[in-house]
Amino acid sequence: MTSATPAARIPFTTFAIPVGLAGLAGAWGVGSTDLSLPRALSETLWAITAASWIWVIAAHIVRGRRSPDRFVDQLRNPTQGPLAALFPLPGIFLGLHLTDYLPVAGAVIVIASILVSTLFAGWILSHWASGGIALESVHGGYFLPTVAAGYVAATAAASIGLTGLSIGAFAVATLFWAITLTILIVRIMVAPALPVALTPTLAIVLAPPAVGGIAWFAINDGSPDPIAQTLAALLVVFFVMQLGFLPRYARLGFTIGFWSFTFPIAATARYAMEWLGLTRPAGWQILDVLLLAVATLVIAAIAAYSLAHARTSRNASRRALTAESALADAAA
Repeated sequence: MTSATPAARIPFTTFAIPVGLAGLAGAWGVGSTDLSLPRALSETLWAITAASWIWVIAAHIVRGRRSPDRFVDQLRNPTQGPLAALFPLPGIFLGLHLTDYLPVAGAVIVIASILVSTLFAGWILSHWASGGIALESVHGGYFLPTVAAGYVAATAAASIGLTGLSIGAFAVATLFWAITLTILIVRIMVAPALPVALTPTLAIVLAPPAVGGIAWFAINDGSPDPIAQTLAALLVVFFVMQLGFLPRYARLGFTIGFWSFTFPIAATARYAMEWLGLTRPAGWQILDVLLLAVATLVIAAIAAYSLAHARTSRNASRRALTAESALADAAA
Protein backbone atom coordinates (compact mmCIF):
# COMPACT_ATOMS: atom_id res chain seq x y z
CA MET A 1 0.00 0.00 0.00
CA THR A 2 1.21 3.52 -0.77
CA SER A 3 1.01 6.43 1.63
CA ALA A 4 -1.61 9.08 1.09
CA THR A 5 -0.62 12.01 -1.09
CA PRO A 6 -0.17 15.21 0.94
CA ALA A 7 -3.29 17.34 0.60
CA ALA A 8 -3.32 20.96 -0.48
CA ARG A 9 -4.97 23.47 1.80
CA ILE A 10 -8.63 24.23 1.19
CA PRO A 11 -9.03 27.56 -0.64
CA PHE A 12 -10.41 30.50 1.33
CA THR A 13 -13.17 30.74 -1.27
CA THR A 14 -15.09 28.18 0.80
CA PHE A 15 -15.80 30.85 3.42
CA ALA A 16 -18.06 32.46 0.81
CA ILE A 17 -20.53 29.65 1.62
CA PRO A 18 -21.56 30.85 5.12
CA VAL A 19 -21.26 34.49 4.02
CA GLY A 20 -23.67 33.94 1.14
CA LEU A 21 -26.07 32.03 3.38
CA ALA A 22 -25.91 34.83 5.97
CA GLY A 23 -26.79 37.35 3.27
CA LEU A 24 -29.79 35.26 2.24
CA ALA A 25 -30.89 34.87 5.86
CA GLY A 26 -30.73 38.65 6.25
CA ALA A 27 -32.89 39.12 3.15
CA TRP A 28 -35.45 36.67 4.51
CA GLY A 29 -35.36 38.58 7.80
CA VAL A 30 -36.45 41.72 5.94
CA GLY A 31 -39.13 39.64 4.24
CA SER A 32 -40.35 38.39 7.60
CA THR A 33 -40.85 41.99 8.73
CA ASP A 34 -42.18 43.62 5.57
CA LEU A 35 -44.19 40.71 4.16
CA SER A 36 -45.20 39.05 7.44
CA LEU A 37 -43.54 35.82 6.34
CA PRO A 38 -42.98 33.08 8.94
CA ARG A 39 -39.92 33.96 10.98
CA ALA A 40 -39.05 30.26 11.10
CA LEU A 41 -37.83 30.49 7.49
CA SER A 42 -35.13 33.06 8.26
CA GLU A 43 -34.27 31.32 11.54
CA THR A 44 -33.68 28.08 9.66
CA LEU A 45 -31.32 29.89 7.31
CA TRP A 46 -29.44 31.39 10.26
CA ALA A 47 -29.03 27.91 11.73
CA ILE A 48 -27.73 26.60 8.40
CA THR A 49 -25.34 29.57 8.22
CA ALA A 50 -23.92 28.79 11.66
CA ALA A 51 -23.55 25.09 10.84
CA SER A 52 -21.83 25.80 7.51
CA TRP A 53 -19.42 28.27 9.14
CA ILE A 54 -18.42 25.73 11.79
CA TRP A 55 -18.11 23.01 9.15
CA VAL A 56 -15.87 25.14 6.90
CA ILE A 57 -13.63 26.12 9.83
CA ALA A 58 -13.32 22.47 10.89
CA ALA A 59 -12.55 21.41 7.32
CA HIS A 60 -9.78 24.00 7.08
CA ILE A 61 -8.26 22.87 10.38
CA VAL A 62 -8.36 19.16 9.48
CA ARG A 63 -6.95 19.67 5.99
CA GLY A 64 -4.38 22.15 7.25
CA ARG A 65 -2.91 19.57 9.63
CA ARG A 66 -2.40 17.15 6.72
CA SER A 67 -1.04 19.71 4.29
CA PRO A 68 2.64 20.52 3.84
CA ASP A 69 1.66 24.06 2.84
CA ARG A 70 1.98 26.74 5.50
CA PHE A 71 -1.06 28.76 6.55
CA VAL A 72 0.91 32.01 6.47
CA ASP A 73 1.94 31.33 2.87
CA GLN A 74 -1.71 30.94 1.94
CA LEU A 75 -2.44 34.30 3.59
CA ARG A 76 0.42 35.95 1.71
CA ASN A 77 -0.65 34.50 -1.61
CA PRO A 78 -1.80 37.45 -3.76
CA THR A 79 -4.72 35.42 -5.10
CA GLN A 80 -5.86 33.60 -1.96
CA GLY A 81 -4.92 36.10 0.74
CA PRO A 82 -7.69 38.70 0.30
CA LEU A 83 -10.34 35.96 0.44
CA ALA A 84 -9.37 35.16 4.03
CA ALA A 85 -11.31 38.31 4.96
CA LEU A 86 -14.44 36.19 4.50
CA PHE A 87 -13.64 34.20 7.65
CA PRO A 88 -14.85 36.65 10.37
CA LEU A 89 -17.86 38.00 8.45
CA PRO A 90 -20.28 35.20 9.46
CA GLY A 91 -19.35 35.94 13.08
CA ILE A 92 -20.49 39.56 12.63
CA PHE A 93 -23.75 38.49 10.97
CA LEU A 94 -24.50 35.71 13.46
CA GLY A 95 -23.56 37.83 16.47
CA LEU A 96 -25.85 40.62 15.29
CA HIS A 97 -28.71 38.18 14.84
CA LEU A 98 -28.05 36.71 18.28
CA THR A 99 -28.57 40.15 19.86
CA ASP A 100 -32.30 39.65 19.25
CA TYR A 101 -32.24 36.90 21.88
CA LEU A 102 -29.04 37.37 23.92
CA PRO A 103 -28.02 41.03 23.56
CA VAL A 104 -24.79 40.88 25.57
CA ALA A 105 -23.52 37.62 24.08
CA GLY A 106 -24.41 38.76 20.58
CA ALA A 107 -22.66 42.11 21.06
CA VAL A 108 -19.53 40.37 22.34
CA ILE A 109 -19.43 38.13 19.25
CA VAL A 110 -19.97 41.14 16.98
CA ILE A 111 -17.17 43.16 18.59
CA ALA A 112 -14.77 40.19 18.64
CA SER A 113 -15.46 39.45 14.96
CA ILE A 114 -14.99 43.11 14.02
CA LEU A 115 -11.67 43.11 15.90
CA VAL A 116 -10.48 40.03 13.98
CA SER A 117 -11.59 41.62 10.72
CA THR A 118 -9.79 44.87 11.57
CA LEU A 119 -6.56 43.11 12.52
CA PHE A 120 -6.58 41.13 9.30
CA ALA A 121 -7.29 44.23 7.22
CA GLY A 122 -4.39 46.05 8.83
CA TRP A 123 -2.07 43.10 8.35
CA ILE A 124 -2.92 42.53 4.69
CA LEU A 125 -2.62 46.25 3.91
CA SER A 126 0.88 46.23 5.38
CA HIS A 127 1.66 43.12 3.34
CA TRP A 128 0.44 44.74 0.13
CA ALA A 129 2.43 47.88 0.96
CA SER A 130 5.63 45.82 0.94
CA GLY A 131 5.31 45.64 -2.85
CA GLY A 132 5.64 42.77 -5.26
CA ILE A 133 1.90 42.36 -6.01
CA ALA A 134 1.47 41.99 -9.76
CA LEU A 135 -1.48 43.81 -11.32
CA GLU A 136 -2.62 40.50 -12.83
CA SER A 137 -3.15 39.14 -9.31
CA VAL A 138 -5.85 41.70 -8.47
CA HIS A 139 -9.45 40.43 -8.57
CA GLY A 140 -12.83 41.23 -7.05
CA GLY A 141 -11.83 39.61 -3.78
CA TYR A 142 -9.63 42.60 -3.03
CA PHE A 143 -12.81 44.42 -1.96
CA LEU A 144 -13.25 42.02 0.95
CA PRO A 145 -10.66 42.98 3.63
CA THR A 146 -11.50 46.68 3.83
CA VAL A 147 -14.65 47.44 1.82
CA ALA A 148 -17.05 44.56 2.44
CA ALA A 149 -15.75 43.99 5.97
CA GLY A 150 -15.97 47.72 6.73
CA TYR A 151 -19.57 48.06 5.58
CA VAL A 152 -20.66 44.88 7.36
CA ALA A 153 -18.95 46.12 10.54
CA ALA A 154 -20.68 49.50 10.14
CA THR A 155 -24.09 47.84 9.90
CA ALA A 156 -23.52 45.70 12.98
CA ALA A 157 -21.97 48.50 15.05
CA ALA A 158 -24.85 50.86 14.28
CA SER A 159 -27.37 48.15 15.16
CA ILE A 160 -25.88 47.60 18.63
CA GLY A 161 -25.57 51.30 19.39
CA LEU A 162 -21.87 51.89 18.63
CA THR A 163 -22.51 54.92 16.43
CA GLY A 164 -18.95 56.25 16.40
CA LEU A 165 -17.54 52.88 15.39
CA SER A 166 -20.15 52.48 12.68
CA ILE A 167 -19.39 55.87 11.12
CA GLY A 168 -15.66 55.19 11.26
CA ALA A 169 -16.07 51.78 9.63
CA PHE A 170 -18.32 53.29 6.96
CA ALA A 171 -15.73 55.98 6.18
CA VAL A 172 -12.87 53.47 5.93
CA ALA A 173 -14.90 51.19 3.68
CA THR A 174 -15.88 54.06 1.39
CA LEU A 175 -12.29 55.28 1.06
CA PHE A 176 -10.97 51.84 0.14
CA TRP A 177 -13.92 51.20 -2.15
CA ALA A 178 -12.79 54.12 -4.30
CA ILE A 179 -9.15 53.00 -4.20
CA THR A 180 -9.79 49.32 -4.87
CA LEU A 181 -12.36 49.97 -7.59
CA THR A 182 -9.88 52.17 -9.45
CA ILE A 183 -7.18 49.50 -9.28
CA LEU A 184 -9.59 46.75 -10.34
CA ILE A 185 -10.90 48.69 -13.33
CA VAL A 186 -7.35 49.40 -14.48
CA ARG A 187 -6.52 45.70 -14.06
CA ILE A 188 -9.57 44.62 -16.09
CA MET A 189 -8.83 47.15 -18.83
CA VAL A 190 -5.10 46.73 -19.37
CA ALA A 191 -4.14 43.28 -18.03
CA PRO A 192 -5.04 39.84 -19.40
CA ALA A 193 -8.49 38.47 -18.58
CA LEU A 194 -9.03 36.97 -15.14
CA PRO A 195 -8.38 33.23 -14.90
CA VAL A 196 -11.50 31.10 -15.12
CA ALA A 197 -11.38 30.22 -11.41
CA LEU A 198 -11.35 33.91 -10.43
CA THR A 199 -13.90 35.21 -12.93
CA PRO A 200 -16.81 34.80 -10.46
CA THR A 201 -15.10 37.34 -8.17
CA LEU A 202 -16.19 40.02 -10.64
CA ALA A 203 -19.62 39.66 -9.05
CA ILE A 204 -18.18 41.13 -5.83
CA VAL A 205 -18.14 44.51 -7.61
CA LEU A 206 -21.91 44.52 -7.03
CA ALA A 207 -21.57 44.13 -3.25
CA PRO A 208 -20.12 47.49 -2.03
CA PRO A 209 -23.06 49.75 -3.00
CA ALA A 210 -25.56 47.21 -1.67
CA VAL A 211 -23.74 46.49 1.60
CA GLY A 212 -22.84 50.16 1.94
CA GLY A 213 -26.49 51.09 1.43
CA ILE A 214 -27.60 48.63 4.10
CA ALA A 215 -24.98 50.08 6.44
CA TRP A 216 -26.08 53.64 5.78
CA PHE A 217 -29.72 52.78 6.47
CA ALA A 218 -28.58 51.27 9.79
CA ILE A 219 -26.63 54.46 10.61
CA ASN A 220 -29.31 57.01 9.63
CA ASP A 221 -32.36 55.00 10.77
CA GLY A 222 -33.55 54.19 7.27
CA SER A 223 -33.82 57.71 5.91
CA PRO A 224 -33.61 57.88 2.08
CA ASP A 225 -31.26 60.86 2.14
CA PRO A 226 -28.86 61.94 -0.65
CA ILE A 227 -26.17 59.47 0.47
CA ALA A 228 -28.65 56.60 0.35
CA GLN A 229 -29.82 57.77 -3.07
CA THR A 230 -26.23 57.96 -4.31
CA LEU A 231 -25.52 54.40 -3.18
CA ALA A 232 -28.71 53.20 -4.85
CA ALA A 233 -27.72 54.89 -8.11
CA LEU A 234 -24.27 53.28 -7.95
CA LEU A 235 -25.88 49.90 -7.35
CA VAL A 236 -27.93 50.32 -10.53
CA VAL A 237 -24.78 51.12 -12.54
CA PHE A 238 -22.89 48.10 -11.21
CA PHE A 239 -25.93 45.88 -11.71
CA VAL A 240 -26.02 46.84 -15.38
CA MET A 241 -22.28 46.13 -15.49
CA GLN A 242 -22.99 42.63 -14.18
CA LEU A 243 -25.52 42.10 -16.96
CA GLY A 244 -22.67 42.72 -19.39
CA PHE A 245 -20.66 39.99 -17.66
CA LEU A 246 -23.43 37.39 -18.03
CA PRO A 247 -22.08 35.89 -21.31
CA ARG A 248 -18.69 35.48 -19.62
CA TYR A 249 -20.28 33.83 -16.59
CA ALA A 250 -22.35 31.53 -18.79
CA ARG A 251 -19.20 30.05 -20.33
CA LEU A 252 -17.77 29.01 -16.97
CA GLY A 253 -17.77 25.46 -15.73
CA PHE A 254 -19.02 25.07 -12.17
CA THR A 255 -16.49 25.48 -9.36
CA ILE A 256 -16.70 26.28 -5.67
CA GLY A 257 -15.88 29.84 -6.74
CA PHE A 258 -19.51 30.22 -7.81
CA TRP A 259 -20.25 31.00 -4.16
CA SER A 260 -18.73 34.40 -4.94
CA PHE A 261 -22.05 35.18 -6.63
CA THR A 262 -24.18 34.47 -3.58
CA PHE A 263 -23.51 37.31 -1.17
CA PRO A 264 -23.66 40.10 -3.79
CA ILE A 265 -26.99 38.71 -5.02
CA ALA A 266 -28.41 38.35 -1.51
CA ALA A 267 -27.17 41.79 -0.42
CA THR A 268 -28.61 43.42 -3.55
CA ALA A 269 -31.97 41.75 -2.95
CA ARG A 270 -32.00 42.86 0.68
CA TYR A 271 -31.04 46.45 -0.12
CA ALA A 272 -33.70 46.67 -2.82
CA MET A 273 -36.26 45.23 -0.39
CA GLU A 274 -35.32 47.83 2.22
CA TRP A 275 -35.88 50.58 -0.35
CA LEU A 276 -39.22 49.07 -1.35
CA GLY A 277 -40.25 48.85 2.30
CA LEU A 278 -39.44 52.54 2.77
CA THR A 279 -40.98 53.95 -0.41
CA ARG A 280 -43.79 51.38 -0.89
CA PRO A 281 -44.57 51.97 -4.57
CA ALA A 282 -47.49 50.19 -6.22
CA GLY A 283 -46.89 46.45 -6.22
CA TRP A 284 -43.91 46.66 -3.88
CA GLN A 285 -44.85 43.47 -2.06
CA ILE A 286 -44.87 41.52 -5.33
CA LEU A 287 -41.42 42.92 -6.13
CA ASP A 288 -40.23 41.87 -2.66
CA VAL A 289 -41.39 38.32 -3.28
CA LEU A 290 -39.70 38.26 -6.69
CA LEU A 291 -36.42 39.51 -5.24
CA LEU A 292 -36.50 36.90 -2.47
CA ALA A 293 -37.42 34.16 -4.92
CA VAL A 294 -34.61 34.98 -7.36
CA ALA A 295 -31.97 35.24 -4.63
CA THR A 296 -33.14 32.02 -2.99
CA LEU A 297 -33.33 30.03 -6.23
CA VAL A 298 -29.87 31.13 -7.39
CA ILE A 299 -28.24 30.32 -4.06
CA ALA A 300 -30.14 27.03 -3.75
CA ALA A 301 -28.98 26.05 -7.25
CA ILE A 302 -25.35 26.84 -6.38
CA ALA A 303 -25.70 24.82 -3.16
CA ALA A 304 -27.15 21.86 -5.08
CA TYR A 305 -24.37 22.00 -7.66
CA SER A 306 -21.80 22.20 -4.86
CA LEU A 307 -23.14 19.06 -3.20
CA ALA A 308 -23.18 17.19 -6.51
CA HIS A 309 -19.68 18.44 -7.34
CA ALA A 310 -18.37 17.36 -3.92
CA ARG A 311 -19.92 13.91 -4.32
CA THR A 312 -18.41 13.47 -7.79
CA SER A 313 -14.97 14.62 -6.58
CA ARG A 314 -15.12 12.28 -3.59
CA ASN A 315 -16.02 9.29 -5.78
CA ALA A 316 -13.26 10.15 -8.23
CA SER A 317 -10.73 10.35 -5.38
CA ARG A 318 -11.83 6.99 -4.05
CA ARG A 319 -11.49 5.40 -7.47
CA ALA A 320 -8.01 6.91 -7.90
CA LEU A 321 -6.90 5.61 -4.50
CA THR A 322 -8.32 2.15 -5.24
CA ALA A 323 -6.50 2.03 -8.57
CA GLU A 324 -3.26 3.22 -6.96
CA SER A 325 -3.53 0.56 -4.25
CA ALA A 326 -4.23 -2.15 -6.82
CA LEU A 327 -1.17 -1.17 -8.85
CA ALA A 328 0.98 -1.17 -5.72
CA ASP A 329 -0.30 -4.61 -4.71
CA ALA A 330 0.30 -5.94 -8.21
CA ALA A 331 3.84 -4.57 -8.21
CA ALA A 332 4.49 -6.17 -4.82
